[in-house]
Amino acid sequence: MIWLKDFTNTELAFLLLFLLAYFLYIFRIMRASRLAGANFSAVVFKFILRTAAFSLLLMALMAPSFGTTGREIKTVGKDIFICLDLSQSMNATDVQPSRLEKIKFELKKLAGAFSSDRIGLVIFSGEAFIQCPLTYDQSALNLFIETLNTDLVPNTGTDFGPPLQMALDKLENDPDQINQQTSKIIVFISDGEDFGEETARIAESIKSAGIRLFSLGVGTEEGSRLMERGRYKRDRQGREVITRLNSEALKNLANLTNGQYFEINKRRNEVDRLINVIGSIEGQVRDARMINASANKFYYFLAAALALLALDVLLSLKVIKL
Repeated sequence: MIWLKDFTNTELAFLLLFLLAYFLYIFRIMRASRLAGANFSAVVFKFILRTAAFSLLLMALMAPSFGTTGREIKTVGKDIFICLDLSQSMNATDVQPSRLEKIKFELKKLAGAFSSDRIGLVIFSGEAFIQCPLTYDQSALNLFIETLNTDLVPNTGTDFGPPLQMALDKLENDPDQINQQTSKIIVFISDGEDFGEETARIAESIKSAGIRLFSLGVGTEEGSRLMERGRYKRDRQGREVITRLNSEALKNLANLTNGQYFEINKRRNEVDRLINVIGSIEGQVRDARMINASANKFYYFLAAALALLALDVLLSLKVIKL
């Protein structure tokens, strides 16, 4: 038998108080019995009954465990790669305070919603880079999110192909999960300006691999002017450059992979809906093992103590006969 709690000074104090109170009670009964010439044997029976009940209560308090119970413990989770566009257009302010700052705030919310899953971060514009590999470390991930800015990648035009291919390769060839099945998800975030030519082919590979892809567009159809070196950016004809959300490119990407499209603009924010959809995806078992656990049987002792106390109340013994 294993005791969850030790016999400490608390239990000892209860025991001593019980014995002291009961010995005082017996002493009074003995004096009264002698004066009245009564039989004292009934008191002895009551003493044994109540001592047994009190001892059982103390044993229940110490949480006795015996026997073993086999339990299967499963580790369940998802692998999520976030691909984030860091082209200069993400500095637009049609979504306040800017598209990028708004996304950074929402990414922390998304990361917090899936703290038990592995999350990685790919940043891109014309090229793609791993900003954070798949990790359970929320603090490290939040630190990477906080430092995001459009100067981290060369701005030579936005191409969806490289980040999608990188996320696909990392999810498919992860050495930590090579012999395990996991639910794999890509969250693709951009304002939708795609100048690449390989997007459709890579999207088909993602679909064939069974990876779920969700695209998140940020911006408005009205668009916004871009600041560059303290002044509004202009094209070669001297006209102010207006960057607008191209939702069709992101919707098409989601359709190619049987995924879903979500949006952040001035009037609505669908990040919570995105979190709910990802949360509804059942995570795959990463690991399963059997463990043996001792079964806490305190209730046996508690039930026996209550039964003795009930017997004590129901059983009326005359100590002194008049």
